[in-house]
Amino acid sequence: MLILGIETSCDETAAALVQDGLRLRSNIIASQVELHAHYGGVVPEVASRQHMLQMVPVVERALHQAGASWDNVDAIAVTYGPGLAGSLMVGVNMAKAIAYARRLPLYGINHLEGHVYAAWLEGHRPDLSPGFPLVCLVASGGHTDLLLMEDHGHYQLLGMTRDDAAGESFDKAARLLGLGFPGGPAIQRASQSIPLHTVRQQLPRAWMRGTLDFSFSGLKTAVLHKAQEQGLEGGASAGRQQEVAELASAFQESVVEVLTVKTLEAAAQTGAKGIILGGGVTANARLRERLHAQAGGLPVFIPSPGLCVDNAAMIAACAYYHAGRRQPDGYDLDVVPSLKLG
Repeated sequence: MLILGIETSCDETAAALVQDGLRLRSNIIASQVELHAHYGGVVPEVASRQHMLQMVPVVERALHQAGASWDNVDAIAVTYGPGLAGSLMVGVNMAKAIAYARRLPLYGINHLEGHVYAAWLEGHRPDLSPGFPLVCLVASGGHTDLLLMEDHGHYQLLGMTRDDAAGESFDKAARLLGLGFPGGPAIQRASQSIPLHTVRQQLPRAWMRGTLDFSFSGLKTAVLHKAQEQGLEGGASAGRQQEVAELASAFQESVVEVLTVKTLEAAAQTGAKGIILGGGVTANARLRERLHAQAGGLPVFIPSPGLCVDNAAMIAACAYYHAGRRQPDGYDLDVVPSLKLG
């Protein structure tokens, strides 16, 4: 079954073709990073207009890269939430138009569930080995959720952020330190410029004891206060780049430690057979390193960085497992910007 996936939940216009939920035939992503970098964050109206410009060329490139024609496509999958309403509408309307014109089944997919299925595109079958249940950490610019995946399509929410998402906190910290946008890669680059054992800065961890929830708002405030005290707010003057790098590294270590500990706690509490990571934050090298090192032999599935960020391949892979257990969606499919999972 060859599925065309479409993803436009935020600021990436993406299309991909995936065979049988496992084989990646094409994966095209038109990023808007440079467009939004000037504003220090994603501007929803700008994002939706750019999606309209990019949508048709991106789908055509996905077909070309896969060496496929419309006659080869068996179904259409599209993100219908959560995300920015205007951005989601562009993708959903494109998907409905294609499905109607080609008389193809249409599957609306939860963006968060899509991030989980990116793990199936790396030559693994977590559902078969080690099998369910699996703990899933989905960490991105808008979400930080811990889920128990009990079977395909069956999720239990274990924990979530009570304020800022992990990716959002990376963006805010990077902006405070004058490191640029997007914040995750900027913080990681700054942190990698100095050895971890030389970092003298210390920042708090919000453990939210007794829960598997997260909180990053206080950490962001702590970075602000440190930057103000040390004269680093908005970027360092010449010769002070190491101080900025130290503060960036301390911030990264705080986020990574909380994410790692909470994820392993969730696995221990639920008796999970493995761990899946997904979302842009899970492209962070330090997070990947710590989870693999501390998992104690528990299988950890983390997609390559290119599949951690928003992409349409994960949406198509997820749709394959939807197609096996439910009817397609109708042309009345609408966007749900605040859609939940679990």
